[in-house]
Amino acid sequence: MLLQPKKTKYKKYFKPRLLPRVTTKTQKLNEQNCFAIISLESGYIDVRQLEAARQNIRRKIKREGKLEIIPLADKAISNKPTSARMGKGKGKVNHWVAPISAGKPILLLYGIDKEQGFPALKAGANKLPLKIKIQDL
Repeated sequence: MLLQPKKTKYKKYFKPRLLPRVTTKTQKLNEQNCFAIISLESGYIDVRQLEAARQNIRRKIKREGKLEIIPLADKAISNKPTSARMGKGKGKVNHWVAPISAGKPILLLYGIDKEQGFPALKAGANKLPLKIKIQDL
């Protein structure tokens, strides 16, 4: 189950620009018994990285509780084959990425106790390329 939009306004987009890197503010969570992976820096996450984190977390918590993925991968990254000559248009869409702002939650986990939730999110966070912190309420 790769996360990508069903329909976009344009088939291919420009390469995404870099986002501002670091912030000290983090978003507050209101939900009780909720754990979150919060990014400490901005960047882009590939769909495959999000999917690997999701699978790892679901495996650790034995498919209990509810796992919510916040970012939507809506930026298409295209590239041409390595042996292609110059010209002849833009390459095919290779993969999709999701822009991540610093201080925003990436994954939310509901309905799991602390002994099971923290190690699961730690294992899932190892699959992500950004600096993160795990927050609970």
